[in-house]
Amino acid sequence: MTMHSSRRTVLTAAVAVAAAAGTGAASAAPALAAPAAKAAGSRPGRATGSLVDNAFWAGHQDWRAGTGHGVRSVPGPVAGLVIDKAVGRTDYQDPHTGTTATWEYATWTGPVHHSSVPATEIVAHWNADTPAGTWLQVELQGRYSDGTLTPWYVMGRWTAGDGDTDIRRTSLDGQADGRSSISTDTFALDDEAGTLRVPSYQLRLTLYRSPGSRLTPLVRRLGAMASAVPARFTVPASKPGTARELRVPAYSQDIHKGQYPQYDNGGEAWCSPTSSSMVLDYWGHGPTRAETAWVDPSYADPQVDHAARCTYDYQYEGCGNWPFNAAYAASRGMNAAVTRLGSLTDIETLVAAGIPVITSQSFLASELTGAGYGTSGHLMAIAGFTADGDVVANDPASQDDAAVRNVYKRAEFETIWLRTKRYNATGGVSSGSGGVVYVYWPPRPTKAQERALKSFGLL
Repeated sequence: MTMHSSRRTVLTAAVAVAAAAGTGAASAAPALAAPAAKAAGSRPGRATGSLVDNAFWAGHQDWRAGTGHGVRSVPGPVAGLVIDKAVGRTDYQDPHTGTTATWEYATWTGPVHHSSVPATEIVAHWNADTPAGTWLQVELQGRYSDGTLTPWYVMGRWTAGDGDTDIRRTSLDGQADGRSSISTDTFALDDEAGTLRVPSYQLRLTLYRSPGSRLTPLVRRLGAMASAVPARFTVPASKPGTARELRVPAYSQDIHKGQYPQYDNGGEAWCSPTSSSMVLDYWGHGPTRAETAWVDPSYADPQVDHAARCTYDYQYEGCGNWPFNAAYAASRGMNAAVTRLGSLTDIETLVAAGIPVITSQSFLASELTGAGYGTSGHLMAIAGFTADGDVVANDPASQDDAAVRNVYKRAEFETIWLRTKRYNATGGVSSGSGGVVYVYWPPRPTKAQERALKSFGLL
């Protein structure tokens, strides 16, 4: 099974050059302001006690809490931030096509968010619509606990499409300042065991379109998950809770092997878009037949091929970028976030409310009974729990759709998902996700769903 190496891989020779390139041509916004009182527009909430802080901005009052240049907030059923009047132009040479194009832009800089968790890692995410010929860039600047600032780090350049008028969506590895760095979609301190932390940060959003166009990206939500999960090889087992299984469709990634190899060599590595497809179809928000008409009609589950194409990160050369998967789900009319949870009890809370959860884990074949494989990083859709508290996982690493539903032992699964350190097949130490999940929920959640989401600071 082909899986990508950890996002925490240390970068070496390319760091200085890539850092300069990463915050250059496409950046155009004011610098980070000095720390201020917590802004009214920031809506933080803790997800795992003192380990995770979720903050997001969505809605007119939240957008007003930031500083906008050329943007406005539009009301209505699909409210969000759009370009009102461009404030400048910039040339951007797409590193993946070699094409240079001129774009006009407008910016929004969020208020300083004082995290409830002095962070070692931060992952930004966004929900947006990007018509053809438009795109957005999300940046983050943190303030270290010694009062100094990080650079403005690019957390992603995103567009939903990949047509002739679109850039190629991309992360930007190699950004660093000697104390922190970006690995695909994650900001992290280089020495997590040290005393340095990031207690506050700002996000900056830049919206782009072709000069003179009336089209605009529409950003419905911008957020970030700040965390400080300690290094751990094991976690305490949680007690079983409510038994419930949701009717999440079962899709195999393995049946897509060899399909569209330009997207990370085909389905063998499509665990993330396959899991996203399962959950989107659970909510009834998957792509239409017209949208998947480009897929070879002999291929089963064309929505998986479509999701792979729409989540592919041209820098990472894979479909496993966490915020890109959330952004794809959001482009399908969903709300979506990336966060960390603290136990299977947390997932039980969401499942009990009717919300399946996508988890990220890594393990040896011997560490997860019944899996039959090992992986350095893999996504699954959690559909429920048995009466004994074991995990009902729609595991896309299965030979066909009929084999996707698996029941994994609770304690084993909780460990491989929540740990941040593990021993790999050669006896060396590798990293784990530390409880990372994607959470997708509908535009109009039920009261029970609202309560569950609010309990983790997601709503």
